[in-house]
This record gives sequence, structure tokens and C-alpha cells, in this order.
Amino acid sequence: MADHAMDLHTPHSRHSVRDMLRDAGLRPTRQRLALAELLFSKGNRHISAELLHEEAVLARVPVSLATVYNTLHQFTEAGMLREVAVEGTKTYFDTNVGDHHHFFIEGENRVVDIPGPSVSVEGLPIAPEGMEIVRVDVVVRLRRKDA
Repeated sequence: MADHAMDLHTPHSRHSVRDMLRDAGLRPTRQRLALAELLFSKGNRHISAELLHEEAVLARVPVSLATVYNTLHQFTEAGMLREVAVEGTKTYFDTNVGDHHHFFIEGENRVVDIPGPSVSVEGLPIAPEGMEIVRVDVVVRLRRKDA
């Protein structure tokens, strides 16, 4: 994990977002800068590509949904975001790239961090020859109780 990604929980100025992109090895294009500002200016959060696209449209950032997806995946590969898969095709992107797990609230389609080290995973299988376990992601699904 890249060191520059560890401070993403604080709001960023345009200058520091530009530096963050460069530190991650990404060229700070106008669209990347605009999307990074939308992503990282509000502290830690979980966001879908569709929601980020809506925010970009409201902020008058001329960007297609395909570009938003591509940029989110580039940010993930660069260590700036963490991908959280909650359903077959439903993916959220987490600005907190530290080691943690998630609740997924069904019916609200919301992802929330599980606080602290309250999840332990035991009995992991031995990785196949030539492979290593990089990370274990736990998503605990919740739904509201009937009143």
C-alpha cells in the first residue's frame, strides 16, 4: 500500500490533490483532478461510480460515466481507493484504504466501516503455490428489523 494513501481521511486542497495524483504515479488531468476533489474533499466515504457521476454532473464537471469508472479503477490500482464489492455487480469505492471491514445495509444500499478490530478471521486456507494472501475483506450484511 502506498504511503501517500494513508492521509486520505482529511479534506484536500486542489494543490494537495494534484500532489497526491503525482505521488500515485498518475498524471493530474483536469478530469482526474475534479473527480479526486469530489472524492477526497469530504473525508472518508464509500461511493459508487454512479453516485460520483451524479456529483460530478451537479458540480458541472464534464465527464462520462465510463470515465468515472475508469478513473475509479485507476485510483484503486494506484492505492488511493479500496474497492468494496457488496453484490455481484454492485461495487463501492472506499477512500479509507487502511485495513478494515464493512457493514452493507440492505434496502439503503449503504456501506459503513466496522469500527476497530472487532472482526477476526481464523482458519484461512493455505494459498496455492506461488501465491500469497494479500487481504481478507469481510462484508457483514444488515437489514432493519421490522418494527
